[in-house]
Amino acid sequence: VQLQASGGGLVQAGESLSVSCAASGFTYYIMGWFRQAPGKEREFVASISWSGGYINYADSVKGRFTVSRATAKNTVSLQMNSLKPEDTAVYYCAADVPPYGSSWSDTSYDYWGQGTEVTVSS
Repeated sequence: VQLQASGGGLVQAGESLSVSCAASGFTYYIMGWFRQAPGKEREFVASISWSGGYINYADSVKGRFTVSRATAKNTVSLQMNSLKPEDTAVYYCAADVPPYGSSWSDTSYDYWGQGTEVTVSS
C-alpha cells in the first residue's frame, strides 16, 4: 500500500503547476489533497471520489485548482492555475478507504503520500 506524490516545484505568481499522486495496493478510495504551509496547520485543498463523480474544493482554491483521476492508472492529479504566494506549502495526497469519512477532515484518511513542495514567488 503506497501513495507516491510527484510534481511540485518553484513558480512565479500567476503561473500553473501540476502535482500527481500514484496509488498502489488499493482501490475504491477517495483521494484528498491537503497542504501545510510553514507555521500553519494542515488544511484541506480538494478531494475526488473513486468514480470521479464527487469532487470538493476548499473555497481558497475553487476556480483555480482542478482535481482529476485516471482510474486505469490509479493516479490522481491536481492542476493548479493562477497560483498565488499564499499557495506555497507542502502538498500531500491522502487516501480514504471504506468506510469513508468526511473528505474535508484529515482524520478520515488512512494513507498518506510523502508530500511535495510547491513554492510560489511574488
